[in-house]
Formats: sequence, structure tokens, C-alpha cells
Amino acid sequence: MTTELSFLPFTKPTIDEDMIAAVADVMRSGWLTSGPKVQEFEAKLSEFFGGRPVRTFNSGTCTMEIALRIAGIGPGDEVITTPNSWVATANVIIETGATPVFADIDPQTHNIDLDKVEAVITPRTKAIIPVHMCGLPCDMDKLYAIAEKYKLRVIEDAAQAIGSTWKGKRIGSFGDFVSFSFQVNKNIMTGEGGCLVLNTPEEAKLAERYRLQGVSRSGLDGIDVDVLGGKYNMTDMSAAIGLGQLRRLEEFNAKRKALAAKYFELFGTDFTAQTGAELPVADFENSNWHMFHIVLPERINRAEFMQKMLDVKIGLGYHYRPIHLFTLYRQRGFTDGMFPVAERVGKQIVTLPLFPAMTEADAERVVSAVKSCLL
Repeated sequence: MTTELSFLPFTKPTIDEDMIAAVADVMRSGWLTSGPKVQEFEAKLSEFFGGRPVRTFNSGTCTMEIALRIAGIGPGDEVITTPNSWVATANVIIETGATPVFADIDPQTHNIDLDKVEAVITPRTKAIIPVHMCGLPCDMDKLYAIAEKYKLRVIEDAAQAIGSTWKGKRIGSFGDFVSFSFQVNKNIMTGEGGCLVLNTPEEAKLAERYRLQGVSRSGLDGIDVDVLGGKYNMTDMSAAIGLGQLRRLEEFNAKRKALAAKYFELFGTDFTAQTGAELPVADFENSNWHMFHIVLPERINRAEFMQKMLDVKIGLGYHYRPIHLFTLYRQRGFTDGMFPVAERVGKQIVTLPLFPAMTEADAERVVSAVKSCLL
């Protein structure tokens, strides 16, 4: 019977006919690069984040690098971050010429362990990049208390956290720099893209220059370049998709939350005791449920587990291999055993399917297969 089942991916974007029509309208307009749709998308995002300045980009990676540059981070500086993230979170630090410094993660939330951050702060530390893993925010009170105490800039890697909240306030509506990704697997997407929430109009103007070769213009023919920028602008086609996605964000996140609650119901309260696998923190107040992770017990080989799930046509992901164990970072002096919690989680974590178009029957199918592989 399994051969008759359709393949269930771990994620899939929801694209409706209105979004397709909006892209077609942009193509008919003849204005394909950054134009009125980008401006409209930025205005809607600014409204969403409580009126803060927002600029869009072609990825949620360059947003973090640009935030670091606006903050004046460069050679000789250190930036603290987590080893549990997509490698881009640390790569952007190296791109600026600064040095990445890691602190281990909390075993339950899988976010950076803020109790371990102060121990790695030095006179060279200038910023911290926390990650809101799976849309579950870090302890924002503790994070910003540390930043204030040591006069650090904060660049929140909120790639997975659009629509998440902290004590009733949206992530991005407060704090320092906040970076979001609109890559295709995120809660809203533009295909590829991202945005940066900034603090002042001056920072927003500087972000504009960084995203387009450092160029500033005046009058009909005035042009100057005063910083080394790149080519990071969002297109109007991407912005048109983003506008359609943003209108449905509340709906999408509500469906994710309902599916996550269904997963907990189906796994039951004795799942960990029975299997040794760990479930995520059941946060239904702050998290946008970007992903649903489980950590497999040590007795299970992850690759074999993933293959068994593929055999019944269920796709899984794993997020993430610890950054410090990549060759690039080993070459910078990082070794096994430095961050044991991140290493244990990174070895055994898997990402279960979770996206708005899923049904409760899909969730039942996933849980049944997981239990079959573990029990």
C-alpha cells in the first residue's frame, strides 16, 4: 500500500492564483527589478513591525552582513553566535573580517545558551548574533540585558521567526537589527529574499547604499559612491510574491500551530520515555512553528532512520550540522568536543514535515512512521 501514497516533503510553499497573477502583472508592467512593488512590500513590512524602517534584499544572508557593516564591525572585532544554525550565520562574520566566537546551545530550546555567553565576551567583542531556532525566540530580556551590560550590538537572525512574538510583541518590532529570510522554505517566501529591520532612517539609507554598490543619487544626474556595497536588491517580481504571502501570514502560522499541536497529541506524553527521542519545547505562545524537530536517541543511526522514512515516502530534513565542525571552521581552530550540546543535537536531530497545506491525516502518517521506526 505504501507505493500508492504520495510523497510528503518536509516543507512546501503555498502559492495561490493571486500570487501568480501578481507576478504576471509585474512582468506585463515592464518594471522587473526594484520598483514600486519593492517599495510597497517594504511599507507593508514596516507596518507589520510597528513602523520601524525596513529594507528588502535578495537574501536573508546579506541582511546580516549589512547589519554588521552598519554597526561598524570589521577586522579585529569578535562576534558571538551559536554553532547551531545554517552556516551563513557565521559566514557573514568572516565576510566582514571579524572573528566568529561560539557559545553552546540550550539542550531544550536549541537556541544559544545565554548563560554561556558572558564567559566568551572579551574586550574585542562588539556584537552578538542569536538565532531564533524554528521560530522559538531566545529569551529577549536576558539577551538585551547582556547586550546593554557589555555595550554590544545585536543582530537577530530571525530568518525563521516572522510572526513569532515575545511577551506579546512581534519579533522585529523591537530590539536592535533584526534579519528575516524569505527563502522558499520559510513561513512566508519570495522564492529567495529577505529583509532587515533597522533603527533609524539614517541606518536605512546606509543599508540602501550597501545593497546597491554603495551608490547614492541626487538630482537627475548626481551620483556618488562612499561605501563598498554589493548587488543585493530585491526584484519587483519577488516583492509581488511577498505581498501575497504577507497577507496570508496569520493564516499560515495558525495552520502550523495547529499541526504542531496535533503532533504533540499524536506522539503522546510517554513518547520520550518509550523511545528515548526528544520532542521540541511545546511553546504555543511565542513560536511561529517554522519547523518541528525531534532528536533521535543515540541508538538510532540518523541516515538509516531517514531512509526508512523515505521508503514510506516521507521526506525529512536535519537542521543543522554544527557550524564549527565544517572544514572551513576546523581550519580556524575549532574541534570536536568544544560545544557538546550542539554536537549531540546536530548528530541526531531530524526535521519532520510541517507546512500549511498539510492535513491532520498527513501528521498521523508521519507519527505512525516515526513510531514504527523507533519502537
